[in-house]
Amino acid sequence: MLVSSTFTLKAGDKAPGFSLPDADGRNFALDEVRGSKGTLVVFLCNHCPYVIHLARQLGSFTAAAAARDVHTVAINANDLTAYPQDGPGPMKSFAAVQNWTFPYLIDESQQVARNYGAACTPDFFLFDAQLRLYYAGQFDDSRPNKGFATGADLQAALDELLAGAPPPVDVFPASGCNIKWKPGQEPAYFGG
Repeated sequence: MLVSSTFTLKAGDKAPGFSLPDADGRNFALDEVRGSKGTLVVFLCNHCPYVIHLARQLGSFTAAAAARDVHTVAINANDLTAYPQDGPGPMKSFAAVQNWTFPYLIDESQQVARNYGAACTPDFFLFDAQLRLYYAGQFDDSRPNKGFATGADLQAALDELLAGAPPPVDVFPASGCNIKWKPGQEPAYFGG
């Protein structure tokens, strides 16, 4: 099912805190992974064709952002019982193949995804140095089998954030596969 992010968080809202494990069971808190100039929180998984489409470019983008003191953390909120291909072992393998160096965490309870209003994979939330939401939207306008992923929209937002510009107003929402909610755990904004 194709969905777009719902923007439950509005520009200026504080990033909801979290402490989540990675595939090896090491916990990471938001305050530990944040960057001094900004933080990108991405909800994603391994099997989604939208994530696969931009995964390699996401690795390059986040490495360049880290060099500018904007750190990235990825969160997998899918139901891992129903979707074992998104489990810890495959997460580690997928991240290694894509050259991801950022923490890739598991939101087993799915509460963090609900707190952010995350709806799809991938779903991007860019926060400023004070962890206030600056941008929630698409990576770029490419899609699987339609264009090459460049990260142009997210790059423009990052550049504007670092230049001190106000948050962008005309934003295209992230698009992708819906988060695979556990039965009965679908948030009210899911609607599907």
